[in-house]
Amino acid sequence: MTLAQLLGTCCGVGHIRPAPGTWGSLVALPLTYALHMVGGFPLLAVVTVLAIIIGLWAATEMTRGQEDLDPSEFVLDELAGQMLALWAISLPAWLHGLDITDLWPGWVAGFLLFRLFDIWKPGPVGWADRKKGPFGVMMDDVIAGGMAGIGIALLAGFSHGVLGL
Repeated sequence: MTLAQLLGTCCGVGHIRPAPGTWGSLVALPLTYALHMVGGFPLLAVVTVLAIIIGLWAATEMTRGQEDLDPSEFVLDELAGQMLALWAISLPAWLHGLDITDLWPGWVAGFLLFRLFDIWKPGPVGWADRKKGPFGVMMDDVIAGGMAGIGIALLAGFSHGVLGL
């Protein structure tokens, strides 16, 4: 296994069947928690950006000379997108000194929204998915993660502001 394959499959998680993308997204949950606990939102942000950059490189290497330009075992894109979605939980927890585990509904919403947008591919997610090469491989999940993060913030605002929970 090459370094690109090791990183692109998130240490082999991408080979788990069924639904390797879901498994890749699940890896992001404990990783995000650990990063937040060790270094707060700033560490999570740095590692997320690094995951995107490394993902572009790994996708380039894994698809070089291949017919399949978006292999299902490549799940670093899901990891990066899911981590980006969880910025909507990490940032407010870090800014306000909250225990990130108290925000568990946001974790659930973030996971479900990210998977929904990643599978359904609405609007800009679908646009990015249609792009060929490493950019398309990575950016559809990054955009899905951004949309999921916005969804978390909207749901939190509705839940706390309108419902008063």
